[in-house]
Amino acid sequence: MSTVQNVRFEELNQRYLVAAVGRIREFLEHHIDHPGDTLYTIMERGDNNPDLLRIREEMEFQPPLETISAVFGLSAFERDILLMCAGVELDSSLAKMIGTAGKAHPDFSLALSVFPEAHWSALSPLAPLRYWRLIEIINAQNLTESRLKIDECMLHYLVGLGYYDERIDGYIEQASPAGMIATSHRRIVKQATAVLESQAGITRQPLLQFYGNDGISRHAIASAVCSELGLNLSTMSALVIPREVSESDALARLWERQAALTRGVLLLDCTGVEKDSREAENATSRFIGNIHSFLIVSGRERRSLPERTSVGFEVSKPTPAEQLAYWRSISNSEESPNGEFESLVSQFNLDTEAIKSIYDEATKFEEIHDGEGGLIEALWDACRARAQRRLDELAYHIHSSATWDELVLPEAPIRLLEEIAAQVRQRLKVYETWGFGSRLSRGLGITTLFFGPSGTGKTMAAEVLANELHLDLYRIDLSQVVSKYIGETEKNLRRVFDAAEDGGAILLFDEADALFGKRSEVKDSHDRYANIEVSYLLQRMEDYRGLAILTTNRKEALDDAFMRRLRFVVQFPFPSAERRREIWCRIFPPRTPTRDLDTEKMARLNVSGGNIRNIALYAAFLAAEEGEPVSMKHVLRAARVEYGKLEMSLTDSEIKGWVRTT
Repeated sequence: MSTVQNVRFEELNQRYLVAAVGRIREFLEHHIDHPGDTLYTIMERGDNNPDLLRIREEMEFQPPLETISAVFGLSAFERDILLMCAGVELDSSLAKMIGTAGKAHPDFSLALSVFPEAHWSALSPLAPLRYWRLIEIINAQNLTESRLKIDECMLHYLVGLGYYDERIDGYIEQASPAGMIATSHRRIVKQATAVLESQAGITRQPLLQFYGNDGISRHAIASAVCSELGLNLSTMSALVIPREVSESDALARLWERQAALTRGVLLLDCTGVEKDSREAENATSRFIGNIHSFLIVSGRERRSLPERTSVGFEVSKPTPAEQLAYWRSISNSEESPNGEFESLVSQFNLDTEAIKSIYDEATKFEEIHDGEGGLIEALWDACRARAQRRLDELAYHIHSSATWDELVLPEAPIRLLEEIAAQVRQRLKVYETWGFGSRLSRGLGITTLFFGPSGTGKTMAAEVLANELHLDLYRIDLSQVVSKYIGETEKNLRRVFDAAEDGGAILLFDEADALFGKRSEVKDSHDRYANIEVSYLLQRMEDYRGLAILTTNRKEALDDAFMRRLRFVVQFPFPSAERRREIWCRIFPPRTPTRDLDTEKMARLNVSGGNIRNIALYAAFLAAEEGEPVSMKHVLRAARVEYGKLEMSLTDSEIKGWVRTT
C-alpha cells in the first residue's frame, strides 16, 4: 500500500482496536457492578458492535485483530481473552480495573467469570491461544490463577507494526528476489505454480521438492514461484535445525505462525545433511513433518517423504544454449568474435547468477582487458578462479607449466594427446550445434586412461593438456576420497565431480587401480559395498562432462566395465635409448651451466624420464655446492643415489667411459 494508505490504515486500525478493547472494559465494568450476573446482553459484542462495523467499513484492508481471529480460528471467548491481555499492555486503566475486580493480572478464572460464551477448552495446549503461542502462561502452578500475557509479536501485529519474531533469527532469513530465470527453468516455475494453485485451501498442503545439481537455480525457481503467487519466501538451512525435539517443534510452530500472518513460504535447504550425522537427518525429517503450510524442500537429491504428499522437480544448470545466450545478453553482443563465448560455455557449466557475477568482476576495471580478446581472457580467468575456491578444499591443485616440447614420447601417444585437446575444445559445437548431445544421454565427458611404467610422463602429459587448454589441473588424493565408512566414498567423489564440472577443471586420478579396481566376488557385506562404490564411480565418470585423466602402472588391474567407458587409452612406454638421449638433451634448463655432458653416454642409464629428472636435479645441486658447472661426475654421483632408491646397481656397460679414473 502507498504511504498515504498506510497512514490512513494505521489511524483506522488504532480506532478499531480501541473500540474492541472498549468492549472488554464494558464486560469488566458489568462484572464489577453486578458480580455473578450472567444475563449481560451479548447482542452488541464482537463483530455485531455498531462502532466496530462502522470503522471496519472505512478500512480498505482487514484489521489485524480480525486476521488473527480468522487465521487461527479463535472463538469469541478466545478472542476476548486475547483482547484482555492486549488491553492491559495498551491501556493502564484496564489493568487498574482488573485490580478492582480482585485480580492482580489477567487470568483464566477472570475470563471465565467476565466473558460470555466461556469454555474451558480455550486454555487447552491444543487450542489456538496456546498452540499458536498467542498468549503466554506465567508461573503456571495453578492454571486458572496464573497470569496470562499476550505474545509480544502478536501485540505488535495487533497495533499495526507488522510481524517480526526475533526468536527465529539465526534460523530463518528472507530470501533474495529471483534473478534471471532460464527458459528451461521457467517451465518448472509454471508447473510448480499450477500445483500450488490447485491445492489452495487444503489443510495438509503439498510439499514441493526442487532437487538437482544447481542450488542457485533451485532457489531462484522457488523465489519465482512465490512471486507469481504473491507469497513471501524465506530460507533455512536444514543443518541449523535444533537437535532437541522441544526446540525443533517450537521453531516449526513459530514459523507456521509467521507464515500464516505474512503469506510466508519456507524453503528448507537440505544441502549437506547427507554429509552430517544421522541425528541431523532425523531432525530434518521431524521438522518437515511438523510443517503443515506450503513448504519447499531443496537439495542435491530428492528426499523420500512417505508421510507427506510431495511433487518433485529436477533442476539442472541452464542448458549450454541458454548459458551462451545469457553471456551474449549481458555483454550486449549477439555474437562473439572467434567463438570466445562459445569456448566459455564449452568449458564452464554455470548458472545465470554466476555468469552475471563473473562478468561484473571481469569488467569492473577497464585496465584488466584490452579489446574483446582481453575481455574474454579476463572472463576465462574469473571462471577458473570461481571453481578454484571450491576445488582447493577437495583436491591438490597442480600448477601446470609443461609444454609439448618437454614431452618426449613416440608419435602415436603424442597424436592421441593432441586429439584429446581437440575434443575438449570442440565439445560445444559437436554436442550442441551439431546435435550429438540430444542423441547421447550419457558418456559426454572425456575419460582418458594413461598407463605405463612409473616415470614415463603420465603426469607431465596431464600438465601439458591443462596448460594447452588453459584449465586447472587437480590431482585427487585417494586417501581423502576413499573412506572405510559405507557410502562416504561416493559422497566425497560426488563433491569433487560437481565442483570440477562447474569449473571445467581437469581431474587427475593417480594410481587409479586403487579406486577403479576390479569388482570382487561378493562374500560378505564389505565386498558388496565395495562393489557398489566401484559401480557408482563408473556411472559418475560416465556422466562427468569434463576431462578426467586416470593414470596407472597396472592396466590389467582396472575393472573391465570401466575400460569400456574410456574415450581414450594412451600408452606411455618405457623410453628407448634414443628417447632417453632426447630427454637428456632437454632436461637441463638453458641457464644451467654445464661442461662436457655426453648425452649418448647418459642415455645408457636404463631408467625412465622421471628418474632422469631426479638425477639431473640432484646433479645440479651437487655442482652448485661445489661452485662448478654440471659435469659427468656430478651426474654419476646423482645416478648412484637414484639407483640406490630403486634398489638397483649401476652396471659397467651403463657408466663405462663416463669419467677418467685416477
